[in-house]
Amino acid sequence: MEKPEIWLSFAPELHLFVAAARRAGRSAVRTDGVSTLGHVVESLGVPLTEAGALLVGGRPVPVSHVPGDGDEVTVLAVPRPQPLPGPPRFLLDVHLGTLARRLRLLGVDAAYESVDIGDAALATRSAAEQRVMLSRDRGLLHRRELWAGAYVYSHRPPEQLRDVLSRFAPPLAPWTRCTACNGTLREAAKESVHEQLQDGTERAYDAFAQCTDCGQVYWRGAHHASLNAIVEESLREFGSPGPAEVLP
Repeated sequence: MEKPEIWLSFAPELHLFVAAARRAGRSAVRTDGVSTLGHVVESLGVPLTEAGALLVGGRPVPVSHVPGDGDEVTVLAVPRPQPLPGPPRFLLDVHLGTLARRLRLLGVDAAYESVDIGDAALATRSAAEQRVMLSRDRGLLHRRELWAGAYVYSHRPPEQLRDVLSRFAPPLAPWTRCTACNGTLREAAKESVHEQLQDGTERAYDAFAQCTDCGQVYWRGAHHASLNAIVEESLREFGSPGPAEVLP
């Protein structure tokens, strides 16, 4: 008995993941007659984290749909902003440290693994903490354990940040989160943190914040202008700030 043949078309945003022969338009695929459409899409290279609606004959179907002979399938990209089943909280793999720090600068909850703990452990943490797994590792994004995931399309941190903010539209609360550990910041009197300050810093600055988790101390120092440029650009494009800034 001949295997069913279906016809697939992928949205332009998904062409990165599929073979060149499947980027020009509809292409034929032989299936085994029992695999789900979700499995077929993944077998062609597209993580389901990146696939939006699956259409058969123009009508949406679930990933569990088993395609039949002659089905015309369209795979759309995820919508932007993408709805999530919970708050937009993130987990980043070892290769995305700069992106993690920039998200934290904007007050976005971004957990980060600074060492390679392996795909299985990352997927497990994503599920346990209900965090969106951000990665450029396509294999990781195929793991079933993930609570949610997203491919980071660029290797450049500024573009990575815009990608995540446009896709998930997280609330922004600049200067309220520790860029080192992701903890929350609180205002700190100079007297309470003076032992962590060099003499020049203590003389030059009066406003300080401290992480409630790791104890890191922050002030508007020499790097503030470059960091503030990231904040201002993000607020201009992706929304107004949320809670009041900790550092005045």
